[in-house]
Amino acid sequence: QVQFVESGGGLVQPGESLRLSCAASGIIFSIYAMGWYRQAPGKQRELVATITRVGNTNYADSVKGRFTISRDNAKKTVSLQMNSLKPDDTAAYYCNTVPPRSSDWGQGTQVTVSS
Repeated sequence: QVQFVESGGGLVQPGESLRLSCAASGIIFSIYAMGWYRQAPGKQRELVATITRVGNTNYADSVKGRFTISRDNAKKTVSLQMNSLKPDDTAAYYCNTVPPRSSDWGQGTQVTVSS
């Protein structure tokens, strides 16, 4: 059974940082591109950061220069370092493969950026 477990979210003020982590199980992690997605209330889920199986990265324009995605294939984890957070970054954050396995979304971790 495929499972993604996200952690690390919280309430922060604008300009602060958070680091999200995701532990994957039930898949051959190293062969997949992985991504962090987010969904804000009333909006569609969007892909914000991707890392290929060999470590190449890509970011949505809205987070480029502020977010950094990384992975540890041995531990089957993917992380998202988020700096200079903005209120518009407020959302539930999820990890999944890229493209996503539609039936395997985790619970996500909530990030709220507010003063």
